Amino acid sequence: MARLHGPACRLSIFIGEEDRYRHHPLYEEIVRRAHDAGLAGVSVFRGIEGYGASTHVHTARLLELADELPLLLVIIDDEERIRAFLPVLDEVVVEGLVIMDEVEVYRYVGRHPDQVGYAADAGGDPAHGAR
Repeated sequence: MARLHGPACRLSIFIGEEDRYRHHPLYEEIVRRAHDAGLAGVSVFRGIEGYGASTHVHTARLLELADELPLLLVIIDDEERIRAFLPVLDEVVVEGLVIMDEVEVYRYVGRHPDQVGYAADAGGDPAHGAR
């Protein structure tokens, strides 16, 4: 297994589960546009409880009260590519919070030596994987 290491940029986007863009879930639109932009990847995490500027607590503890739960989308790529993506968020996000910070990436690529098809040296860019 190869370990890729280096600097990268993390874009964290906090939105609500019910947020929409043209009648579709906003998180789906952001994921699609990140993919179209060729960003390294995006993950969507659903919160079980939280509150934001409204100070109204949203919770999944009681199913019947599970409304507008928080979502976190995380994108990691190089800073230039992340900054180029920010105008997309300006277009589609009406309400939310976006955080951009420098991170140090350790990415493990390949299989364990005991597994079939193990490649000892994958090479590549930490944010984009082996090329």
